[in-house]
Amino acid sequence: MARGFTDEDDALLAELGVETEAKKQSSRTAREERVIAGFEEIQRFVEQHGRVPQHGEDRDIFERLYAVRLDRLRAQPDCRAVIEPFDHQGLLADAQPAPVSVIDDLDDDELLAQLGVNDDSARDITELRHVRSAAEKQAAEEIANRQKCEDFDDFKPLFEQVQKELSSGLRQTRRFERKSEIAPGRFYILGGQKAYVATMEQPTVNEHGNIDARLRVIFDNGTESNLLMRSLQKALQQDPAGRRIVEPTAGPLFADHNEEGDEASGIIYVLRSKSDHPAVAAHRDVLHKIGVTGGDIARRIAAAKHDPTFLMADVEVIATYELFNVKRTRLENLIHRVFDPARLDIEIKDRFGQPVIPREWFLVPLFVINEAVDRIRDGTIIDYVYDPRTASLGRVAG
Repeated sequence: MARGFTDEDDALLAELGVETEAKKQSSRTAREERVIAGFEEIQRFVEQHGRVPQHGEDRDIFERLYAVRLDRLRAQPDCRAVIEPFDHQGLLADAQPAPVSVIDDLDDDELLAQLGVNDDSARDITELRHVRSAAEKQAAEEIANRQKCEDFDDFKPLFEQVQKELSSGLRQTRRFERKSEIAPGRFYILGGQKAYVATMEQPTVNEHGNIDARLRVIFDNGTESNLLMRSLQKALQQDPAGRRIVEPTAGPLFADHNEEGDEASGIIYVLRSKSDHPAVAAHRDVLHKIGVTGGDIARRIAAAKHDPTFLMADVEVIATYELFNVKRTRLENLIHRVFDPARLDIEIKDRFGQPVIPREWFLVPLFVINEAVDRIRDGTIIDYVYDPRTASLGRVAG
């Protein structure tokens, strides 16, 4: 016979998002309800990943916890009896129960401790100490409820452009954290798909005093979903691979200072040679070396007159642009691709008399280099290449 409910049970049920009055009419105990809810979490994992959760240090903490929990459910006859009617995936019969110690309750804190996660940081990993609330379940249902985007052709070019910018290093992805924001016009990655927030209705204050708003979210597979901002936030936070796609100008990309949270990546430098080589002297005002370095420029050019990369001559720094949160190699390759038609074709002898062909010198006016930097800032540089005939940047054909 089920025992009567206490104030402690009511508090626990409230924390689990269960309506207390409705629960009191149920024949199940609070522990049985929690066992069922915990099993449903495992079932959702199986539905999403197509396999049972596995053990192993290389596995995500969520998966490892579900694996331990499933072992314990299989090992406890009373738990098996409760959840067998719900086991439509055959999880209880999928494998022999692991030899684990039986405890009175399935405490996620204790499971995390078994996995070596027993400090305060565990609180920030997940809310696995308690099964999902009704609000969290509603958020998951909103995310799953997608429909065909009838005007996807209008959004497809946006996804193609952002992919170009990711490939070139102009954009990056970062973990979606609790402090991260949802805003219209921004891109995110949820469930392995790019998501674009097309519109956001006027924000309102919900019943819990939190700001919320209805969104129209377009996914790169041609579907869309009208969901609440906080539902998307929860989904991105709970997705181990949930990411936000950083804007091209976020950081900022080029500036004389960085904002809080930015990581310095290096400096783009523009140099002018003091070489008396005839080919250099004839074009000195428009001949520039464009490179990217993560170190000190002064140290980089200190031995320029002994280095064929610098045309075996001293150089002067014409311009620099500090950059943040950008892959230096990708950016340098991008710049050199844009100015490749104006690359200097010259052979220099090193100090041992061996011929060297420098690859980072370009016959490009400084004002065009500045324009290229501006286009890198706004993300349009992907579509441009330098035209030596007009001494300007022109759109790539096709």
